[in-house]
Amino acid sequence: MSNKPQDGRIWINGLETNLTGKTLSHLDMADIKRETPPIRVLPDVWVVKVGGQSVMDRGRDAVFPIIEELVKANEAGVRFIMGVGGGTRARHAYAMALDLGLPTAALAKIGASIPIQNARMLQMLTAKDNGIMVYHDDFEKLPLYLQTGCIPIISGMPPFEFWEKAPNVGRLPQNRTDAGLYLLSEFLGAKGMIYIKDEDGLYTADPKTHPDATYIPETTAKELLDSGQDDLVVERVVLQYMMRAEHMREIQIINGTTPGNVTKALNGEIVGTVIRA
Repeated sequence: MSNKPQDGRIWINGLETNLTGKTLSHLDMADIKRETPPIRVLPDVWVVKVGGQSVMDRGRDAVFPIIEELVKANEAGVRFIMGVGGGTRARHAYAMALDLGLPTAALAKIGASIPIQNARMLQMLTAKDNGIMVYHDDFEKLPLYLQTGCIPIISGMPPFEFWEKAPNVGRLPQNRTDAGLYLLSEFLGAKGMIYIKDEDGLYTADPKTHPDATYIPETTAKELLDSGQDDLVVERVVLQYMMRAEHMREIQIINGTTPGNVTKALNGEIVGTVIRA
C-alpha cells in the first residue's frame, strides 16, 4: 500500500471508497447510499425512562410500585435498560444557571449531575434485585449485564455537556433526559422506547392545570410538531429525531402510577399514548 498524488490530493492505494477525496461537507453527501443498513445492536432490549418530576419527585408511593413491576419483569426474563430524569432539582439548577448568565453548554453540564443522583437512588433500591449503575463509559458492558440478569440503570442525560449546541430559542439545552434515552434506544435498535410518567399520555394541554384537556391516544411526530401545542409530554427534539430515525420510529408514554401498566407495556401492549414517525 503506497501513497500517490491524484487531483491534488494524497490517495492511499487499496482504500478507495465512495468517500475517497471528499471533504465530507459536499452538498451531495446526502445522496451517497449506504452499502449496508445499520445493525440493531440490542434488538430484544427495551429502553425505559422513569420520569424525574413525574415519578421520582413523588417519592415512595409512586416509585416503589413501579420498581416492583420492573423487577418482576426482569425476573420473568424481560430485558430492559432503565433511565431516569432529573425532575424538580434539575429545574432549580437550570433556573440558577440562567440567572447567573451561564451559556447553554454549562447548563447541560450542570443539568447532567441531577439525573445521576436519581439513578444512584434507583440502583440502591434495586441492588438486591441485580440493579447496577452504568455510566456512559461502560456502555460496551451492557450485553454482559443484561445476559447475567442485571438491570442496567443510567442517567437519561446525554453526554454532550460542554459540546451541547445552543438551541434556536433561549439557552436551555434541548437535549435533556427524554432525548438522551431516545438517542440510546435508536443507537441500540432497541425493542421499544417507553416513557413512564404520572399521566395517561399526551393531552391537548397539561391535564393537571387544564382538567378539560382532551386525551390523544395516538399521533405522529410531525402532527404534534405542527400543532403548535404549547406544552408537550416529551421533549420536542425527540419528535424531530424520530422523523429521521432508522429504528426507533415509535415511542409510548404511559402512566406508571396505574398498577399493571408497566408490565403490560413491557409485554408489548398499548396502554398509553403512541407517537409514531
